[in-house]
Parts: sequence; structure tokens; C-alpha cells
Amino acid sequence: MDEIHNRQHVVKLNRPERTMEGDVFSSFAITALRLAGHLTAAGDRLAKPEGQTSARWQVLAAARRSDMSVAQIARALGLARQGVQRLADVLEREGLIAYADNPQHQRAKLVRLTAEGAARLGAIEIAQAGWANELGAAFTSAELDAARVVMARVMEMLEADEVPVD
Repeated sequence: MDEIHNRQHVVKLNRPERTMEGDVFSSFAITALRLAGHLTAAGDRLAKPEGQTSARWQVLAAARRSDMSVAQIARALGLARQGVQRLADVLEREGLIAYADNPQHQRAKLVRLTAEGAARLGAIEIAQAGWANELGAAFTSAELDAARVVMARVMEMLEADEVPVD
């Protein structure tokens, strides 16, 4: 019993002190990470009837927005280029996207949505609209917008490396 108490004391001594704001931000970050997991799982369920996953859905949606290379899609989604390349290659083999010549870069092909890819993406988006409408009804627009603004500010700070990570 004494040994357990001593170990707990050492853990408490080695734990860095956080401000009240640091504690609240840490709780926010943990909640955001948990939310991200739930959103990914929900996205997988929404995309599954079309034979897709959340990750594949994101690449299909990015391919529809404009002519972007795999690297540009990866940057826009905040993902690793190699992972997006693997997904894009699978989607291309399945006929959901096509690679096109890029006048800006000889080797970096542009990713374009095919008619079949657009049809699958459209079906997923119909399911997502109902899901989003139902969840959104539980909140006011002001609540959701305030949450979005805070998350956007945190992302901007992290992307700009304004806060050092030691």
C-alpha cells in the first residue's frame, strides 16, 4: 500500500502544471478527438451502401470540387500525400476517378471525378443531408457556428505553428 502511495506521489510530482485555461483546452482537445472518431464512424456508415469509406468519400468530394493533384487534395484534407495517393489509385481502378494531364506539372496528374464517381458521391450526399439535418436540429445555428469558429481558430494556430509543441 505504501509503495502505491509513493508511486502516485511521484506521478503527481512529475506532472506539469497547467493553467485553468490549459485544463479546459485539454478537455476540449480530448472531446474533439473523440468527436472526430464518432464522425468518421458515422461517415463510414453513410458511405458504406455505396461501397465507400469516409476517407474515400473525402477524396471523391475533393475530386469534384476542382482540378487538383493528389498532393493538393492531401493538403486540403490535412492528410498525408501517400495515403491519399493509395486511395486515389484504388478509386481510379474502380472507375470512380480518372487521372488527367496537369498543364502546371508534368508528373502530378489531376484527379477528376467520373460519372460513376459522381453518382456514388451524390447518393452518399443525399444520405448525409438527412443525417446532418437531424443532428443539426438539436442545436441553434449560433451554437454550431460558435463551435465551428473555435475549432477553425485552433486549426489555424496549429497549421501556423504558432504554439510550439515540445
